[in-house]
Amino acid sequence: MKNFKRFAAIAGAILLLLVFCIPMLFAFGSGENAQAMFRASFGAAILLPILLYIFILGFRFWGKKRLKREDKRMIENVVFDIGKVLMAFEWEKYLQSYGFPKEKYEKIADATFRSPVWDERDRGCFSEEEYLRQFTALAPEYEKEIREVLRRSPETISLFPYAETWTKYLKSQGYHLYILSNYSQYMLDHTKERMKFLKYMDGTIFSCQVKELKPEAGIYRKLLDTYHLDPEKTVFIDDRKENCQGAEKQGIHTVHFQDFKQAAAELEKLGVK
Repeated sequence: MKNFKRFAAIAGAILLLLVFCIPMLFAFGSGENAQAMFRASFGAAILLPILLYIFILGFRFWGKKRLKREDKRMIENVVFDIGKVLMAFEWEKYLQSYGFPKEKYEKIADATFRSPVWDERDRGCFSEEEYLRQFTALAPEYEKEIREVLRRSPETISLFPYAETWTKYLKSQGYHLYILSNYSQYMLDHTKERMKFLKYMDGTIFSCQVKELKPEAGIYRKLLDTYHLDPEKTVFIDDRKENCQGAEKQGIHTVHFQDFKQAAAELEKLGVK
């Protein structure tokens, strides 16, 4: 682009030099048309720079309008899931720290983190004690261990190093940021203080507070309606493909999160940078 501008400047200078020299050639010429040609070329020498100046002004004007149109972002709103996107969820490592024998480990894992009750607990329709009864009913012989594992389960959650920096940067760039996460009330109460990114959010939707779960359509509609978001100007980042598909059904752009670098690259393709 710089080379093109340099070439255009040189070509313009040569053209103007020729235009100003031509009248002088006619002035020293002979013949019956020499005087008329001199007047015509002299007029052109005056008119051409004026026309060129008008052209440059017009080019700058339309260029600025084009840049303004391009500056209208396709994406204005960035919506984050929390688990495995902004915060690590390392339940396997946590459960292994108890040193249970393999068979016991598998039964407790199936009764807690791998059970349907774990996901349904995020809906928040029952008390924590009722959910504990549902968990222990899956392996009653390990009720004591299950209750202890679940009591300390907030230890499975930790902030990713990039989470606060990422959200702070996007906020500084003028994007509106939101949370849409399946999260139980118990876990929220015990891990919210670790969510350093919340101060950059314009709004949050936690499943336990609205009694709906991703990928159900209702929770996406709740987000869009509560914060008056245009789905075409919104992108949702989640580590679960089915949750991304649920958002896409509502017209929301999505990024299937695998790691920070990949997600940032996907956002850049949508103009978020």
